[in-house]
Amino acid sequence: DDYVTKPFSPRELVARVRAILRRSEPDTPAVLEVGDVVLDRRRRVVTVAGRVAELRTLEFDLFAALALEPGRVLTRDELLRSVWGTTFPGGTRTIDVHVSQVRKKLRRPDLIATVRGTGYRLVPPR
Repeated sequence: DDYVTKPFSPRELVARVRAILRRSEPDTPAVLEVGDVVLDRRRRVVTVAGRVAELRTLEFDLFAALALEPGRVLTRDELLRSVWGTTFPGGTRTIDVHVSQVRKKLRRPDLIATVRGTGYRLVPPR
């Protein structure tokens, strides 16, 4: 009864396992604060100035990936691997759409900077 219903390439399997391991790393803090934005990874909740921001699963994972490395530019490909676990068939444009949604829902458009032709970085408030 134990079988995989979809064929997976070894590369895709490795990418999926790495993504799961990254999301479950115990040495990363459970709660991240970026100004008045608080990300609780265990509860999977983001609050802005004390109010819950309703992020969907992939939006939360995307914001968490950026928040774990504030100031570092993450390429679209890195974000795809980190959040989706493999190369997404829709391409990197999906990252742009999700970043736009996160900016809108957090009401902090300057929190995530676009690095043209490369990707995105979280800009910690001063």
